[in-house]
Amino acid sequence: MRPGRRKRRTLRVVGGVLAGLLVLGAGAAAWAYLRLDGNIRGVDIDQALGDDRPARGAATPAPSPYGDASPLPDGALNLLVLGSDARSGAENRELGGGEAGGARSDTAMVVHLDAGRTSATVVSIPRDTLVDRPSCPLEDGDATRPASGVMFNTAYEVGGPVCAVKTVETLTGVRMDHYVEIDFAGFARLVDALGGVTVTTRQDIDDDRSHLTLDAGTHHLDGRQALGLARTRYAVGDGSDLGRITLQQDLVKALVGRITELDLLTSPTVLFEAADAVTEGLTTDTGLDSLGELVTFARSLGGLTADRVTTVTMPVLPAPSDPNRVVADEPEAGRLWASLK
Repeated sequence: MRPGRRKRRTLRVVGGVLAGLLVLGAGAAAWAYLRLDGNIRGVDIDQALGDDRPARGAATPAPSPYGDASPLPDGALNLLVLGSDARSGAENRELGGGEAGGARSDTAMVVHLDAGRTSATVVSIPRDTLVDRPSCPLEDGDATRPASGVMFNTAYEVGGPVCAVKTVETLTGVRMDHYVEIDFAGFARLVDALGGVTVTTRQDIDDDRSHLTLDAGTHHLDGRQALGLARTRYAVGDGSDLGRITLQQDLVKALVGRITELDLLTSPTVLFEAADAVTEGLTTDTGLDSLGELVTFARSLGGLTADRVTTVTMPVLPAPSDPNRVVADEPEAGRLWASLK
């Protein structure tokens, strides 16, 4: 075979291999996208609640810091973030979700992103807060009955995400632009995908219910341990939900710090593992229920760091009707919510 013909044949073989690799790469990317996109459960909260809600704030785009032509949203935004003790699935039950059937909102935080999205305020709502729960629409066309002086976390229990959002908006007077919910298993998997988180505990913890034992000090926690810390209640403070909230707020800052440290957008493998972990246990409103929407939202938070996240708890007082429950401390609580509009 003449040298020129041999060279052309070699080039064709190399070109075919490269083309095959590109096809395989595109197929893998498509598979990954469909897998992650299909993991997310969406709830159409806007359709369910209609127009009887607080006014929506304006969200304005800003030039993308990533150098592309698509502007990223940078307007102020409010999200209701719930951690649910979902009872579905063996993994959730093993992690403490209880028996099959039903779920409650174990953690509730209103996350306010300031204009520019480089700073945030996270407001925890104690689940033991007594509230006026409004009537909420149900998927079957029926509606829940309104109730006064009931625990905040019953809203999710009786009416799911839609009722949780409506109850928060009734309590705060603040429009929830988005809804994000993650279950026990999803949270634990996310922490593991990030390689764990480092937190400092202020006191010894030995909690039989959350299955966590830690000496006071700094610890690097895996997913199961981090979930145990988020659920620890009876081994800290007075055993109320307020002590647990402090631990949860520490975890939020630790997670933001870990995500910033890893710079996920530059590490495709870690990004896929983290996204696969979180989306599998994720429920959102329909404004965030696709991978594309979540990626755009995540990119808009590129300038947010742990030191620019402020964590507070809604001001509360012991409930006159029950010392084991709390009520919003007014007018302080109202002033806090007004500052987030």
